[in-house]
Amino acid sequence: MILKKMFSRGWLFTTLLVFAGTAVCARLGIWQLDRLDQRRAFNTQVETMRAADMLDLNKELPSDIDSMEWRSVAVTGEYDFENQVVIRNQYNGDQYGYHVITPLLFDGGAVLVDRGWIPADGNSAPGDWRKYDEAGLINVTGQIRIGQAQPIIGGVADPQLAPDQTRLDAWNNLNLERIAKQIPYPILTVYVQPNTEDANSAPPIASQPIVELTEGSHFGYALQWFSFATILFIGYPFYLRKQK
Repeated sequence: MILKKMFSRGWLFTTLLVFAGTAVCARLGIWQLDRLDQRRAFNTQVETMRAADMLDLNKELPSDIDSMEWRSVAVTGEYDFENQVVIRNQYNGDQYGYHVITPLLFDGGAVLVDRGWIPADGNSAPGDWRKYDEAGLINVTGQIRIGQAQPIIGGVADPQLAPDQTRLDAWNNLNLERIAKQIPYPILTVYVQPNTEDANSAPPIASQPIVELTEGSHFGYALQWFSFATILFIGYPFYLRKQK
């Protein structure tokens, strides 16, 4: 009787809306569980890599280094300032600026280093960045990071090169694959984010993100969406029974 009423001419549209709402709520619950799995995998990656021994690139260069994000790393080499770039839209507090990304040449290869934040004022051209040069052998300790090929939500993609361009000096995203194409030698598929120094107040100012190793609210949100789906699917027939 209820099934006949659900699919009758007077209730068919409402029934279809209820089924659609149930499916959407269930899908959102599954999406939140997927997000939870991703968060757990991220937490495991960070915890595992931070527990590993520091990797010395001058002594060892793993072929799977791009799977070692967040691992401690050390490398000694010389900066190549001719091929450095900057990343736009970076802030130190409320002050706008860039992050300087410089290749570091070492025995066995080259790797990009995020040397840190510089103010936008007075640093609009590559020649302006040379005031921050560090000559000679440089010892860098920090953590391995992977690049960002796609902008985050709300971000801006990097433009393609114009016919008369050979390189981009300022980037919106640290796209290692594209940046590597304008460097005249091979670079690693990761970059180094140096450790921060509390006493370092002069640009470039190194920084590292604060990583919260929690599961967030994904499981609670999943339960809510599944509850909504259950209420719609089970509650609708009871609602119909009360309708004359």
